[in-house]
Amino acid sequence: MNEKNQAVVDFLKSRRSTPVLQLDAPGPGRAELEEILTIAARVPDHGKLAPWRFIVYAGSVRAEVGEALAAIAREDDPDASLERLKLERERLMRAPVVVGVISSAAIHPKIPEWEQIMSAGAACYNLVAAANAFGYGATWLSEWYAFDERAFPVLGVAPGERIVGFVHIGTRTEEPFERVRPALADVVTWRGAL
Repeated sequence: MNEKNQAVVDFLKSRRSTPVLQLDAPGPGRAELEEILTIAARVPDHGKLAPWRFIVYAGSVRAEVGEALAAIAREDDPDASLERLKLERERLMRAPVVVGVISSAAIHPKIPEWEQIMSAGAACYNLVAAANAFGYGATWLSEWYAFDERAFPVLGVAPGERIVGFVHIGTRTEEPFERVRPALADVVTWRGAL
């Protein structure tokens, strides 16, 4: 008979994302983050391709990226308000550590590209769950710059890669609220008897 790990079950049943504006210092240090990323990399990966990678944004690099994002916003809207430009400058400053999850999914003779993309999505989720397991708050965001290739050079994203999301990690300033979850009857179709 299978043995249930109640501590893991309880953790998974209570896991929540922390709103990005409720994250503050300290974030994980390098050794802790390496362990978190090791856990994040333990995802289904048909063909062992590792069709994703992580980019860690920390320290002053976050402000440099923010300046580039503000410049793109100004290019798109020369009349952008000071408030809008401040928002863009602070995108990666909202948490002490931000990890970009980058998909390198490509055409493969045996592994569908969709499976490779889903593996990258699983890496994002594992990253959030691992950060939570270490006691940090975390949230997975994909904002406009995840889809605007003009931002890719400053973000460290290579041609042909795609951004799956940015996982913001830090210390919770308050407990995140519990949101309404879907009722199983609305999201599960049963076929066959158990």
